[in-house]
Order: sequence, then structure tokens, then C-alpha cells
Amino acid sequence: MARSHTPHRTLLALILLGLMEIAFLSLGNWQLDRAAQRESIKAAIDTGRSTPPLRLQSDTAAKHLVPWRPAIAHGVWLHKFTVLLENRNYQGRPGYWVATPLLIDQGANTAVLVLRGWLPRPMRPNEALADVPAPAGEQTINGELLERVPRLFELWSWSDKGATELPATLPDPAKPLPKLQNLDLSDYGRATGLTLVPAVLAEQAVGAGPSGATSKPGQLLQEWPEPSLDADKNRGYALQWFGFATIAAGAWLVIAWRALRRKNQSKTL
Repeated sequence: MARSHTPHRTLLALILLGLMEIAFLSLGNWQLDRAAQRESIKAAIDTGRSTPPLRLQSDTAAKHLVPWRPAIAHGVWLHKFTVLLENRNYQGRPGYWVATPLLIDQGANTAVLVLRGWLPRPMRPNEALADVPAPAGEQTINGELLERVPRLFELWSWSDKGATELPATLPDPAKPLPKLQNLDLSDYGRATGLTLVPAVLAEQAVGAGPSGATSKPGQLLQEWPEPSLDADKNRGYALQWFGFATIAAGAWLVIAWRALRRKNQSKTL
């Protein structure tokens, strides 16, 4: 009668359990890294929001452009360079973020790109896009600084890049209001010919909370998504993975001990 535990099966079980142990430990460490990243983001947000407001000028040094720092810009809108950022949903509703440069120094041709707010996307047949507010004259804009325009992953970026590509020159008569998925500041500067402040200003209504929420009639909705900062959830997941690793390690030791005991017993027969 053949023995139920063969050396090959035992070896295979030990290898599989060893691989599982490595995988579980790696996943646990990855969750701890994610927790550390979220804590770092939270610290950056707290540091930025506790910094005194910055008045943006054409000669503002880059070291002062701290992400999440309150900032004020004074200038005139360059509506001809407005673009719409696609797939920016609000409470499950599809829509766009409106991005327009604010010229803060005409002599130096310097502007800051402003995320002005959210605009709903037409969903019904023959429904037109709502008009983008286009106030004239000098404006004072309050908001928070961002390092860049928040990016979204483009599933079609390898096969159909032109679908959301920024026109080479703005304004583009063929696309008076370009729609694109992501916007890079350097590309936008080349297309517009503007000297851009190396940061983005997410506009907020005066007196609004950190999210900048406002819904006044005739204005764009300004409620910007906050990064996920729940590091405790990642630590909980890490604890689960380390628990699985402990179980795998225990099973490995049991199987190895039994195999060694069988080997010793066979030598004494």
C-alpha cells in the first residue's frame, strides 16, 4: 500500500507554503508603505494649509509654491485658452473641470492656471453644455495651490492618444473649447505661449471650507476631492496579511517537522 505522504508531495507543499509566506509578507509591507504615504500626504496638507496665504506674482519663487497652501491671484481671465478636463465626476454625476489661465502680469506674459470648478456633462439627447462663466475685467481669485492638475489614468492612451490630446496651438478654431483627460503644465504653456506659474490654483469661494464648496447661482461648483487619508485601514489590511503569513509559516513548520519525524522513524525500522 502506497504511503499517503510522499517526499514529492511534502516538498511541493513546503514550496507552496514558502511562496505564500513571501507573498503575504510582501502584501503586508506594501500596505504599511501605503499607510506611510497617506500619513505623509496628510502632513503635507496640514503644513500647506497652516502656511500664511501667498499672493502670486510673476516673480514668486518656486520654494513658496507649497502644495495645499492658500493663495491669492489678481489678474484678468484669458477665456480663449479655457479647456475642459473630462471624467471629473461629482457625487456620481459625470462632468468636467473648467481650467482657465489668469493673467497676473501682462508685461511678463505670466499667468497661473486656475481650476475654476465643476460643470455637469450633458446627458440627454440634444442637451447642450451649460455656458462657462466668462467674467471680464480684473479679478481676485482665492484658492489652494496644487503641484499639478490631478491626473486620471487613460485606458485608451496607447491606442488613441489623439482622442484627448491638447491642440498644438491655443486657441484652436476647430476646437473652441477643447476637452481632454489630463493636462500637463509644460504642454499647456507651449500651446498658449504663456509663461505659467509652476503650480495650479484650485479656486475656492471666500469663506468656504477646505474643499472650497460653493453652489451660488451662475457659478461653477467648487468642491474639490480630498485625498484618501485613512492610514488605519491600510494598517488593518497589513495586520491581516501578516496573520496569513503567520498561518503559512506555522503550516510550513508542522509539515517540515512531520516529514523529519517520518524520516527518523524510517531510519530506525
